[in-house]
Amino acid sequence: MTFSVVASDPATGDMGIAVSSCILAVGRAVPSARPGVGVVAVQARSRRGLGTTLLDGLASGGTPGSLVRRAAHSAEDADRQIAVLAPGGRVAADTGRGSLPVSGHLVGEGFSVQGNMLASSDVLPAMAHAFTGATGSLPDRLLAALTAGQDAGGDLRGRQSASLLVISGTPATEDDDGVRVDLRVDDSGDPVAQLRMLRNLQRAYDERDYEYLALFAPEGARELYAALAASRRGDREAAREALEAMRSRPGWSGWLASMAGDARLSAVSRLLG
Repeated sequence: MTFSVVASDPATGDMGIAVSSCILAVGRAVPSARPGVGVVAVQARSRRGLGTTLLDGLASGGTPGSLVRRAAHSAEDADRQIAVLAPGGRVAADTGRGSLPVSGHLVGEGFSVQGNMLASSDVLPAMAHAFTGATGSLPDRLLAALTAGQDAGGDLRGRQSASLLVISGTPATEDDDGVRVDLRVDDSGDPVAQLRMLRNLQRAYDERDYEYLALFAPEGARELYAALAASRRGDREAAREALEAMRSRPGWSGWLASMAGDARLSAVSRLLG
C-alpha cells in the first residue's frame, strides 16, 4: 500500500523520510520524527502508536536494530512494516511475514527503502539506486528516490498522497524547532509530482528567489514578489507596475505603509523615488 525512504545526511546530520501511498494523507499515518532522536516509518497494518513507541525507544538509548528486532517478535505486529533511523545514519528495517505482497525492504549505508502492495519487485531497487546516485541536499535526494519508486510502478492500487519530512540531527531548542522540511500532499492524482513542486516553492522562499515566486507564489502575493524581483535587477518600470497593482487592491496600501521599515520594500521604494 505504501513505499518510503528514510535517510540521513552525513554532512549536516539531518534525517528525513519521503513516502507515498494510495491512501488519504499518508503524511499523517506513516512518518514519525523527533529532532535529535530519529525518524521512523510505520507501514502496512502496523498499530498507529508504534511510531511513537519506537521514537521513545530511541530516546531511551535503544538502537534501531534492537528496536526492530523487538517489534519483529511481537505477535500482534505480524502484518507490520517498519524502518528506524537514528542520528549518524544507523538504520534498520523489517517487513512482517503477514505484510501484503509485493513487499520488502532494502537497507544501505545511512538509508532504507521499504514498501508493500507494490506494483512490481522493481520499485525498491529503483528507489535505492536513485537515492545513492542522487546529488544535492537530503530533501532532494529523498524526492529522487520517491520519484524513482513511482516511475517503477509505486503502489499497486494507484496514487493519492505523499509526504516529505526532514529534521535536524540535534535536539530542538526554543530558537529552532529542528524541522527543516515538512510538506504534504493529502489528495492528488499525482502526489509525488505535486510534492516536488512544493519542494521547489519552499526552496524559492528559503533562497528568496523572487523571480520564481513572482510566477508560482499564490496569486494574491505575486505582485509583491514581482516588485522585489524588479528591485533586485534594477528595473524601475517593472517595480512601479507591480507596486501599483498591489496598491489597487483593498487594504494593501495600509499594509505597504506598515512595511516601510522592511529592507526589501524600502529598496523598492528607493527605486521608485
